[in-house]
Amino acid sequence: MNERRPSPSPRPERPGGNARGWPPWGIWVVVGLFASLFLFSALAPNESGEKVGYDRFLDDLAVGAVVDVRIDNQSGRIDYHDTDGGSFTTTGPLELSPEDRDLLDASGAAVEFRTPEPGFFQTWLPLLLPVSLIILFFWWINRRAQGQMGGVMSIGRSRAKTYTTERPGTTFDDVAGYAGVKQEIREVVDFLKVPERFAEIGARVPKGILLVGPPGTGKTLIARAVAGEAGVPFLSVTGSDFMEMFVGVGASRVRDLFESARKMGKAIIFIDEIDSVGRKRGAGLGGGHDEREQTLNQMLSEMDGFEGSEGIVMMAATNRPDILDPALLRPGRFDRQVVVPLPELEDRRQILDVHVKGKRLHDDVDLDLVARGTPGMSGADLSNLVNEAALIAVRDGEEAIRSDHFEGARDRALMGQKRESLAMSDEEKELTAYHEAGHALCATLLTTADPLHKVTIIPSGMALGVTMQLPTEDRHTYRQDYLEERLVIMLGGRMAEELVFEVTSTGAGDDLMKATETARRMVREWGMSDRVGPMAWGSQSQVFLGDDLMHSRDYSDETAHLIDEEVQRILTDQESRCRDLLVEHRHALDLVARALLEHETIDGDEVARLVALASRGADDPAVEGEASGPEADDDTVDEAAPVEDPATVD
Repeated sequence: MNERRPSPSPRPERPGGNARGWPPWGIWVVVGLFASLFLFSALAPNESGEKVGYDRFLDDLAVGAVVDVRIDNQSGRIDYHDTDGGSFTTTGPLELSPEDRDLLDASGAAVEFRTPEPGFFQTWLPLLLPVSLIILFFWWINRRAQGQMGGVMSIGRSRAKTYTTERPGTTFDDVAGYAGVKQEIREVVDFLKVPERFAEIGARVPKGILLVGPPGTGKTLIARAVAGEAGVPFLSVTGSDFMEMFVGVGASRVRDLFESARKMGKAIIFIDEIDSVGRKRGAGLGGGHDEREQTLNQMLSEMDGFEGSEGIVMMAATNRPDILDPALLRPGRFDRQVVVPLPELEDRRQILDVHVKGKRLHDDVDLDLVARGTPGMSGADLSNLVNEAALIAVRDGEEAIRSDHFEGARDRALMGQKRESLAMSDEEKELTAYHEAGHALCATLLTTADPLHKVTIIPSGMALGVTMQLPTEDRHTYRQDYLEERLVIMLGGRMAEELVFEVTSTGAGDDLMKATETARRMVREWGMSDRVGPMAWGSQSQVFLGDDLMHSRDYSDETAHLIDEEVQRILTDQESRCRDLLVEHRHALDLVARALLEHETIDGDEVARLVALASRGADDPAVEGEASGPEADDDTVDEAAPVEDPATVD
């Protein structure tokens, strides 16, 4: 989704001064100091005349060439003029010797002994400068102390950012997709625009709306769009802004926030990440948090203190609604919860249209295929995908973004950066090729599984090779036969190693972990075991709030043993199924592995061609050099795993 953020307002200047807080007379003090320095330099005695040595002065006295002499008693400076009108200066001893005094008297020159008196600036300027600096220093200390006291006195004020209608606002047109979510909260906009329509029927608009969804789905953008559509001020604050080291600050900020909203008349208060302040009271490791509970209590009181007719609507966003306090979610406070899910196929297409604006795309880019191949990605993920594709295009020296750039960006997002510099031995590379060929062959032969997109033995992220499948549509439920075939595909790599090399390696560690977790969920959560029956137990999640700290297992030891046996049975059955499949198509397995060793990356169509070729008992002409290499198609992919998030088979 595209978000147009309003530009931040300029920092207000202090009255009577500039933005840094300097007083108006401070500039004049600095100017006066510089003027004093120049004036002192101007009034200081300047040397005039040609500078000569003291011996030259004595020689001129001896020949009677000196007309007048001025001698400074303090510095010993001597200024004199000769009979030719020349002006000279020299420096002699502070007290003339008797011989020099007799010579001066005998010369007949006019002699003047001077003791100069210091002027005002010469006397006081050396004292004024340090005194002025001391005064300025204490003034700066005083201003800092006042600023700190002002910060302490205003610590209880709300830190909410106010967005008014005078600034460019966000509307529903800026939110791509999510037509259902927009429709659900549009009545809030209608209430803020025409409250009389609701008052005539006696309807009461919800006081609070809680936006719930995964990170990156645009909950904050949707809330800002509500304010932009309604044309009312929008006060935005995060839950962490209420917490401070001082006791009672959070409650004070809550009071100031609601008071500011009441002064505006109609307004929307938006609290982002409300779970940081609205968690269940008295829960968690180590007990509750008194300051957080005081803040929550004040928020609950303020929400009860305003009526729906006041024109104030409170909105909040969180991705953890399960940890919120029940008192916060009851009717009369947050009356309605609006789920902002991960975007569907149509929504992803509209989001991509927003993010590719201003970017130069090649004609071979099909955004429908990009949207189809990115299930499970949020709006933020799609934005990053488009930007990553643009960066790859620049890195390759292209003038436009091509489809293979989107392919590389998606691979980087799902698998990590390719480690082409990783050196593998021939034996390890062959083992990896057969491992990935086992995954790819099972994915191609099984009918219920998602179509194979491509397989590579180029190391990416933490994996030495990756097999990727492209779902034909977004899946929301998973059938048992689909999950069983997923287990066959996961075990295909390990079984191929055992079948060809008669050994197993650590490369199947991640596959076994995913397969075991899937089989355990089939038994414990999804009731896909005849022996266990239609029973389900929640997942063993980690302790977060402390509610499950003393939670014991809710089934007996006999049931736990039965669950373990069923998990082992499911995995063993699918392993046997995988072995039979690979033994039957051993020739196809060899062809796919040889193609991977030759080209390192091949697409799903190439694997299907090799399987069909092996079924006729022929060898691979592509490997022999009679066909083209592994040209990946333009489809962007993501694999729909049997759990909530997409995954790939390593």
